[in-house]
Amino acid sequence: MKILITGTTGYIAKRLALQLLEQNHELVCCVRDLNRIPDELEEHSNCSFIKVDFLKPENAQIPKDIDAAYYLIHSMATSSNDFESLEERCASNFKDLVSKTECEQVIYLSGIVNAETLSKHLKSRLLVEETLKSNHYALTTFRAGIIVGSGSASFEIIRDIVEKLPFMITPKWLNTKTQPLAVRDVLAFLSGGLGKKELYNNAYDIFGPEILTYKEMLLQFAEVRDLKRYIVTLPVLTPKLSSYWLYFVTSTSFQLAAALVDSMKVEVIGRPSNINDVIDIEPMDYKTAVDLAFQKTEQNAVISSWKDAVSSGRFKDQLSKHIELPQFGCFKDTRQRAVIDEAYTLEKIWSIGGKNGWYSFNKLWKLRGYMDKLFGGVGLRRGRTHDTYLEAGDPLDFWRVLLADKKEKRLLLFAEMRLPGEAWLEFKIEKGQLYQRAVFRPKGVWGRLYWYSVLPFHAFVFKGMINALVEK
Repeated sequence: MKILITGTTGYIAKRLALQLLEQNHELVCCVRDLNRIPDELEEHSNCSFIKVDFLKPENAQIPKDIDAAYYLIHSMATSSNDFESLEERCASNFKDLVSKTECEQVIYLSGIVNAETLSKHLKSRLLVEETLKSNHYALTTFRAGIIVGSGSASFEIIRDIVEKLPFMITPKWLNTKTQPLAVRDVLAFLSGGLGKKELYNNAYDIFGPEILTYKEMLLQFAEVRDLKRYIVTLPVLTPKLSSYWLYFVTSTSFQLAAALVDSMKVEVIGRPSNINDVIDIEPMDYKTAVDLAFQKTEQNAVISSWKDAVSSGRFKDQLSKHIELPQFGCFKDTRQRAVIDEAYTLEKIWSIGGKNGWYSFNKLWKLRGYMDKLFGGVGLRRGRTHDTYLEAGDPLDFWRVLLADKKEKRLLLFAEMRLPGEAWLEFKIEKGQLYQRAVFRPKGVWGRLYWYSVLPFHAFVFKGMINALVEK
């Protein structure tokens, strides 16, 4: 089948695309930024890419001969206060475009919406579902709750909490019930529903075999990790305080923390149906899902992460708008060293940040991360998705990868920390020399004062870093 996939760089879509390619389907992947095509997909002969922004679809060129489409666009982490109308407009534009093709089925991944009172994001999911309904194609909706898998927001947040806090004083929403579902089961439902006419124009709740509170999920997670954890819940923590608690304890952004707290107050219990029999799947229990997620993490085989989405940080533009270093009105710190072993230096550059640190004065980097978190930034807790592999769009501590080209021997990062201006950090090997460039474009007087305040630290931090990159 020829299949259109939206949200290609997202957590679910990237994994689903790889699975569908294994099943020999032909994929047309929609991306907003052609510089952010995942390497595993770009190199595949059965995969093509089109640039589409469904909020501004004027120039979109979707092939007429597609057989099915997946709508996997969500904005859980967006900072926009108007995300509901944005999601509705996005879905409406998608429907208009797909209705002009030969598409027979659209599959949408939504959220379980059985509670009497829904959060803003669950209401938005339901609104999108209603918007996607059409007379031109059949809509199949799968409604899931908490998704558990390596790199998923819920998995990473729970891991942050459990591994850092032996004793927890937590908000009362930890007693809310839910039915967690393994990410590989989500993918099995999405791929298994393709082309099944008995599922056309229907919605199905998909969920794991257990009903657990978030508190029980934390404790079972601790059991899998052989950790003793103690949890006390308090009714006095307001939603805003709960959001700040989640934001400071975990690697999540404040926007996502607030959205999660809003959603976690709502019970997410699935409505039984025959969907497991139709697709022939028996979802795994929560502990098994956690154990499998850790196996992927330990093998450094995490395919995608919620942090890969640009909305997980402060970067809002397309990568291409920042890919060239600015030349005017900027402050620069440029250093150069002769490369002794090019392969060694490239590997060190591609391994920078995350657990590996920044090779020089790591305590100062951590301090800068704490300060950024204190002022509402992303801090260092996002780390990196892979220990030794980078591609455009990846998060790297409080940076975003703009370009990662080993053939050109160039890595370019853009700062997502709180700054009175914009900052880039570049590493490039050329003619046996490593060039390390830090570029800062200040915004107003505060930007200039900031640069001069950190300038004394550059002398040893950046010097130490470039020395560590070239010296064995």
